[in-house]
Amino acid sequence: MATTHIRYQLHLHGAQVKRLALLGMLGLLVPTAAFAQRKSSSKATRGKGGTVKSITVKNLPAYDDRWFHPGMYLGFSASRFLIEQSDRYINKRNIIANSIISPSLGVGFIGDARLGNATSPFVLRFAPGVTFLTRKVEFTPRRYPNPDSIVTQEVTSTVIQFPVLLKYQSDRRRNSRVYMIAGLSPSLTASNRRSDPLRNQLRALNSDLTLEYGVGLDLFYPLFKLAPELRFSHGLRNLLVPTDRDVFSRSLQSMTTNSVTLYLNIQN
Repeated sequence: MATTHIRYQLHLHGAQVKRLALLGMLGLLVPTAAFAQRKSSSKATRGKGGTVKSITVKNLPAYDDRWFHPGMYLGFSASRFLIEQSDRYINKRNIIANSIISPSLGVGFIGDARLGNATSPFVLRFAPGVTFLTRKVEFTPRRYPNPDSIVTQEVTSTVIQFPVLLKYQSDRRRNSRVYMIAGLSPSLTASNRRSDPLRNQLRALNSDLTLEYGVGLDLFYPLFKLAPELRFSHGLRNLLVPTDRDVFSRSLQSMTTNSVTLYLNIQN
């Protein structure tokens, strides 16, 4: 069975990946937040006897006075399909399917529009972009000559996304502030690439709708704002394209997207 194979002893499940991603983001934010507090000529920190120890400048002091902020982002994802096997294949135990986590890369633009006056905590974000995805499902047929044989089905896609998100941000503390973000992201598949069509027979629909939510940290620098952000994405559509021509799609009942992404947002 696939679950006894050594590769599955090393397999990271979704919850473990999320915990590791959170720890990794915290490790990134702590030194970056410290560096954002540049020493210059604004607010002084004094020691004993009134001696000036350091001076911290407030970068981009008029940033929140503008209602619109453009930018761009780079995203690093760990993505996979959440799959549900067909009842008849589970009962007959003909084939066992396991979804594999794969890395992906995304780039795009950001448009932030403030909702309300300069002190409003709400921002509407539109962030169209392109993501290069490769998602894998491994199948282990029980009746293969070699019980440990594994057939990997890859779905490689170039996906255009149109996220519409609502951002809720805290008050700014010198050169940093935290925020939460959530919304919906429609997407269209621009191209599906199958390096070996005879082997890779599993197919997915060309459109999707995902629920997205996450947290981030705004870091203000003299010329721009950097915002590391961790976001979770859950597909709301069954992307499986059923067909009677291959055993792989017949063995599945549903196939939805799931990903964890670290975004690096840069705005001015």
